[in-house]
This record gives sequence, structure tokens and C-alpha cells, in this order.
Amino acid sequence: MTSPTPPAEPTYADRTFRSSAGIVGGVLLLLLICWIGGDALFRGHGRVPWQALAGLLTTVPLVVAFTLRPVVLANEQRIKIRNPFRTITMPWTAVADLRAGYSSELFTEDGTKYQLWAVPVSLRQRKRAARQQSRQSLDDPYGRTSVHADVRDSKSRKATADQAVEDLRTMAEGAKTAAAASAKSSQASSASASASAASSVSVRWAYEVIAPAVVGAVLLVVLYATG
Repeated sequence: MTSPTPPAEPTYADRTFRSSAGIVGGVLLLLLICWIGGDALFRGHGRVPWQALAGLLTTVPLVVAFTLRPVVLANEQRIKIRNPFRTITMPWTAVADLRAGYSSELFTEDGTKYQLWAVPVSLRQRKRAARQQSRQSLDDPYGRTSVHADVRDSKSRKATADQAVEDLRTMAEGAKTAAAASAKSSQASSASASASAASSVSVRWAYEVIAPAVVGAVLLVVLYATG
């Protein structure tokens, strides 16, 4: 008699947070670098092709790292932060707070801080959102719905980074509430749960970005030193 197949683990779709302006800027910058570097690589003479190759090896990975690579992936169980040179993965129970000041930041239970490169803070956007909220309050000082206000436009009155951090904070609070209820039903201690959450934070360095950039920089130094 065959044993019953265990049920598959539930999968949760990741919600993606990233900067569309950074992606557009990165693509344009890569096209410009490849155009200039490719022209020097194939049409240059003497040491110019080698210098162009070294320059491409140095700049292309760095541009990709700071523009195309950053992303925040979040689901009901964990958050994954892909920064230029590191990828940090942790469960929501390891997250203590999320803030958006001059940059978006995540704080773990043990006090470690990680920046969210994929959620850049725009002070101009924040000031514009504050002006919209101020105009709305002046238009309706008693808190009633104004005839000029669009009640469906509540999220547009927040800066993109502030809204993203608020959404992530809501996801974290929901996951922590579910984890607390599960721990209470299983009579697990909160101290052991916090310790296991802190130990489950994983950090991986992006050697696929660091290695070619370092090789290109060393090659550039050698070429200019021996030139």
C-alpha cells in the first residue's frame, strides 16, 4: 500500500518594489557606455582596445549593480532585498521596523540596518504630496469630503517611497500577527522564536558583479601604470 503524498507547501507570489526611473536611466547609460566603449574596442589602435575592454569590464557591472539590480521582493512569509552588492533574505519575524527618511531602511530585531536601494526617497515627491494634502485640508477644514477631492486618489498623495515602505510595514505586521497566533497555538516561547528568526537572516555577496568590476579596475591600473 502506497503512502499518501504529503501536501505541497503553499507558494506565495512575490510583490516587487523597484525604481522605474533607475531602470530607464540604467538602460540609457548602458547603451551610451557600450556605444562609446564598443567603438574604441573595435576601431581603436595600440593599447586603446585593451583600455576600452578594461573600462567596459569596470563600468558595465557597476551600472547594472546600481540601476538594474536593486529590487525588493516580498511575500507573506519573507522579504528579499537585492542591493547593488548584496542580497539579504529574512523572514518577517526578523524585521523590527521599516523607515523612509532620507533613504529607505529596514531594521532587524538585533539592530542591524539594511538600506532598500530599490526604494529611493524623492524629497521633491514628498514635498509635492505634502502640498496636495495641505491644499485638501484647506479646502475642507472640517474633515468633510470636498467636492473637489477625489476619494480614490488617497495613495497618490503620498510619495512613492513612503507608500512602498507603508505597504511593506503592513505586510510585516500581518506576518508577525500570524506568526504570534501560530506560536500561541503551539505554545512556543517568543524568545526562541525571535532567536530563530534572527539566525535565519541570510546575506549573499554578489560576486558576479564584484569580480568583473575588480578585474577591469586592476587591468586599467596595470595599463596606465605600464603605459
